[in-house]
Amino acid sequence: MGLHAASLPDFPWDSLAPYHERARQHPDGVVDMSVGTPVDPTPHVVQEALRAASDAPGYPTTYGTPALREAVAAWFSRRRGVSGLDPAHVLPTVGSKELVALLPSLLGLGEGDTVVFPTVAYPTYDVGARLAGARSLAADAVEAWADDPSVRLVWVNSPSNPTGRVLDADALAAVVRAARRIGAVVASDECYAELAWEEPFVSAGVPSILDPRVADGGHEGLLAVYSLSKQSNLAGYRAAFVAGDGSLIAALLEARKHMGMIVPGPVQAAMRVALGDDAHVAAQREAYGRRRAVLREALAEAAFRIDGSEAGLYLWVSRDEDCWVTLSWLAERGIVAAPGAFYGPAGERHVRMALTVSDSAAEQAARRLVNRR
Repeated sequence: MGLHAASLPDFPWDSLAPYHERARQHPDGVVDMSVGTPVDPTPHVVQEALRAASDAPGYPTTYGTPALREAVAAWFSRRRGVSGLDPAHVLPTVGSKELVALLPSLLGLGEGDTVVFPTVAYPTYDVGARLAGARSLAADAVEAWADDPSVRLVWVNSPSNPTGRVLDADALAAVVRAARRIGAVVASDECYAELAWEEPFVSAGVPSILDPRVADGGHEGLLAVYSLSKQSNLAGYRAAFVAGDGSLIAALLEARKHMGMIVPGPVQAAMRVALGDDAHVAAQREAYGRRRAVLREALAEAAFRIDGSEAGLYLWVSRDEDCWVTLSWLAERGIVAAPGAFYGPAGERHVRMALTVSDSAAEQAARRLVNRR
């Protein structure tokens, strides 16, 4: 069994089958809020860009077209407060999950090395460490790893999946300083950055790891990971990128050339257009905001507590009981959510409810939560 596959955990979503089955018995059908897959149409302007680039007989470049890399740099300046990013320090990826899973291996990590990630986190950070044969360390406090020379990679996820927690610039800067002291790379998964719901992040934006307030004069040892799946409904396109330290980007590019990890040419063209069009992002954010408001009100009435959830596509909720008990309660009402246990032991008393349902489904779920059909 290669690539340390024997050490991989079971794929967690399979364990939700009984809850789906119970929810489907509801007379009005199931409202599935367990997976954050977009349900709204891909923006017309992006579809048109894909069609226009569909005559693509030759191989695309692993590095991405200059136009795409320039669009990423312009987006960082316009939307994320990161000016002066060199387009040469941008690399498109086949969605962001493959990069999360492969990054420890691509960085050459292995036995004796440690990968750090949050205590409540997307499972793929741990999977990536296991695939490389490295040690996983779930820790939120910088002090838990700050002086450990075995730490080679520190994952930051802000806004968080699943909690919706956002780290401010000071918190991110503390991570960067500690990592640089021991020579560790900081990789920041920022895929939900355009979906802030609470201040100061609505007005000021969600800070990037490449923000000058965080990076302290340069991007050495820093990588920002971003996906267009959420902000632009491009999950089916597998459209993402990584940017930051030029030497790290060059090393990733070289390895990916050998592996054939290439974003298709038409998708690169669609990404360029999506990154230049803020109107569709604002419209999609408004749609998620409507659904979020409806569900928040109903959850409060149903005696749920909402924690974090300052940004992103999820509500992180609790009834102060084991998450599987909460899942059963929801399934009886025809609702499926994701158990917090999927994201680590620290999440076992929460469930994650995705906003990626239609307006009508959100309203139906709200009625069921408060026992109004």
